[in-house]
Amino acid sequence: MDSSLILEILSNSDEYVSGQALAGQLGVSRQAVWKEIKALRARGYEIESVTNRGYRLTSMPGYLNAAAVKAALRTAVLGCELTVLDSVGSTNDHLKAMGDKGCKSGTVVAAREQVSGKGRLGRTWQSRKDENLMFSFLLRPKMPPSEAACVTPLTGLAVCKALREFTGLDCRIKWPNDIIVGRKKLCGILTEMSAEFDAVNYLVTGVGINVDQARFPDDIAAKATSLFSETGVHFDKNRLLAAVLERLEKEFLRHDMALSPQALEEYSSLCATLGRNVGFTRGGRALEGRAEGIDPSGALIVTLQDGTSLSVGSGEVTAQGIY
Repeated sequence: MDSSLILEILSNSDEYVSGQALAGQLGVSRQAVWKEIKALRARGYEIESVTNRGYRLTSMPGYLNAAAVKAALRTAVLGCELTVLDSVGSTNDHLKAMGDKGCKSGTVVAAREQVSGKGRLGRTWQSRKDENLMFSFLLRPKMPPSEAACVTPLTGLAVCKALREFTGLDCRIKWPNDIIVGRKKLCGILTEMSAEFDAVNYLVTGVGINVDQARFPDDIAAKATSLFSETGVHFDKNRLLAAVLERLEKEFLRHDMALSPQALEEYSSLCATLGRNVGFTRGGRALEGRAEGIDPSGALIVTLQDGTSLSVGSGEVTAQGIY
């Protein structure tokens, strides 16, 4: 029996639920219900039991768990199917495998530990158990692959706004897919796509937020930060995930999965890259210029020293003054 079913029933009730009622709804014996209740208590769930009344969920564990996220979540699509894994190689890879098997649009996979997470340009991103927030969501938008590039900047806009609202920090976007505080990276975003020639099968976007991490490897110690490092507060990851998913759904619906003029204006106002000198590579040549804006496809508009204007749609861009 899946103990998550018991959690769902108990979390949706403010009253005691009898063992007989649980057994009846789940089609199992009362002894099987009691066994699962004991297992849930061992995992940190506080469940009261009163003779002739039944069971009542009084509190959930502080670590990331599906029941606590669902209790706080107010969305119509994102999180319709939600899985929280104890450990995973990569939430993106796990969800892509689910996508190939036909999982619903809006499915979310999160993990308490990620041992081989992925970043842009083949980089790896690891996190110790219960330290940070790592999750991926899958969408099946009806659009050609050429229009899918808008998902990353829209995700960046939504995550940035959610973090600002939830923490009070002055979070900003480093084009194209990082969230920063000051000059340090707080969050990374990676979108991957499965598509035919003229249609997207699914998009999987992974989000990694440094939450409780206090120390970083020497090679990134001067470049990375976390919510705890910036505020001294240990934020509830369950409520944080729910808040980010809600903001993501609002922004996707509000802008109809496109980088609308309003989305572009908001993104630009929060983009710390704009107005800075940037460096990038084009055709094997190292170029420098000033980041002037974002075009409707999400590309960075850069004016070179000779006055030439170029759109940079991918690759590595270094921004003066930001790691």
